[in-house]
Amino acid sequence: MKPASFEYHRPDTVEDAVSQLAELGDDAKILAGGQSLVPMLAMRLAYFDHLIDISRLSELHGIDRRGRELWIGAGTTEARVGADAQVRQAVPLLTRVTPFVGHFQIRNRGTLGGSIAHADAAGEYPAVALTLDAVMEVLSPRGRREIAAADFFAGLWETTMESDEVLTGVRFPSWNGRSGFSVHEFSRRHGDFAIAGALVAVQLDDNDGQDRVSRCAIGLLGLGSTPRRATAAEAAVIGTPVGELVAEEIGRAAMIGLDDVPTDLQGSASYRTKVGATMAARAWTQAVAEAVAGASNA
Repeated sequence: MKPASFEYHRPDTVEDAVSQLAELGDDAKILAGGQSLVPMLAMRLAYFDHLIDISRLSELHGIDRRGRELWIGAGTTEARVGADAQVRQAVPLLTRVTPFVGHFQIRNRGTLGGSIAHADAAGEYPAVALTLDAVMEVLSPRGRREIAAADFFAGLWETTMESDEVLTGVRFPSWNGRSGFSVHEFSRRHGDFAIAGALVAVQLDDNDGQDRVSRCAIGLLGLGSTPRRATAAEAAVIGTPVGELVAEEIGRAAMIGLDDVPTDLQGSASYRTKVGATMAARAWTQAVAEAVAGASNA
């Protein structure tokens, strides 16, 4: 199939894009990499009279270390994110999830901002943003504002951005000290959306020689209408020596409170939950091993 006819716009600046979006209203849609939007248009699952192409706006591209944060422009391609040395050092989870994002052809065109704004519950970049408490920078005719990741994802393919707002960049906190990171997900085939997955970031404090967990973040994907945080499991491990923690128990704890796990052709809610617990346990084990070995992204 082919998409219905639309009018194509290519603004020169982000401000121009925002103005066009505000002027055209609900009949317009932002086009970034197009790796999610274009197939939906082609299958007539979505229709817009106007597409505003922001893919070539240089001000939306780039990666910049800013103190204890890493700023990534919304138009930066997933391939660049996955290959960048600054990302690998400052936000290892982004580097490690990137190979799970579709196939390399998709990553060459798809953008970090497009993925996060698309807000797919099985999307890797939205899960990283939530797990690491990233901050979204958006622009509208009213000016700029910031949205915490915890307040950004509203539902399947829904965010709290207003209809005339454009995502311009994302700031990711950089962890220091003895930290470890891991991602595990399960899909039928490589490149398919994950049935369930887990991301773990853990930081250890060895002041008393016991490698206690001083900081922990566990993110989940494919287990609800949005990416999720396993807050019960996170709280349970803080202050505990890692030697006293059992990965399988943490995996089960990570499933606590999941009340909207989907049932579809990929599997039942019960099956997804079992897979999610296993992925969380494996990610925990690998992240802890890295932290114990003294891995640091300072």
